[in-house]
Amino acid sequence: MGKSEIISEIESRVSNSEKADYVLWTVGITDTPKIRKDQHANEGKDVRHWKDWSTVSEKDGRDIEERFLDKGMKGDTGNEGSARYVYIF
Repeated sequence: MGKSEIISEIESRVSNSEKADYVLWTVGITDTPKIRKDQHANEGKDVRHWKDWSTVSEKDGRDIEERFLDKGMKGDTGNEGSARYVYIF
């Protein structure tokens, strides 16, 4: 999916959430979304609203992540690999 489409979908999810506030969300990048989601769940984080998207390139994933960090989303650490997926929860 293209970068602008992913950005639009993320903005829509946040604005349509119960409390439309970026600081309540976490954004991250990974090359293994299922494993990363499980890691977050095992750490006790609420991943019920998890959504991930496959990006065209690692650069797009990093650009999207940076955009939403700038808007106040919490960042995730621990990514290893090519980071071809961006996710929020």
